[in-house]
Amino acid sequence: MLRSIFAGLFLAAIATAPAVAQDPAAGEKAFVVCRACHQIGPSAKNLVGPELNGVVGRKAGTVPGYTYSQANLHSGLTWDETTLETYLPSPQTIVKGTKMIFPGVKDPQKVKDIIAFLKQFGPDGQKVQ
Repeated sequence: MLRSIFAGLFLAAIATAPAVAQDPAAGEKAFVVCRACHQIGPSAKNLVGPELNGVVGRKAGTVPGYTYSQANLHSGLTWDETTLETYLPSPQTIVKGTKMIFPGVKDPQKVKDIIAFLKQFGPDGQKVQ
């Protein structure tokens, strides 16, 4: 009986524990899987994918000089944190017909960390304070 009470208390504590915060440094490490196609920072250029300066808060399909898929251009998305949290684990599910073939980041904490890393960069590629 006592064991059941402790088990129940343990499970309740886990369920009410706060989520782990976003970590931009961990996000920079997790971003390595994105670097094959995307650049970010002051000297970022479009590659296979668009540069990602100022991506958090930007309307989809709007980086100058990058040729987007029709699916992305007409998605109506704005890359806010909520949208990125659903997009990064499965890009093709959120934007059907995207030319982004990346299978996604499945670890929810890595997704949050990548978003924290991306949020650091303004449209000019400089880190925002």
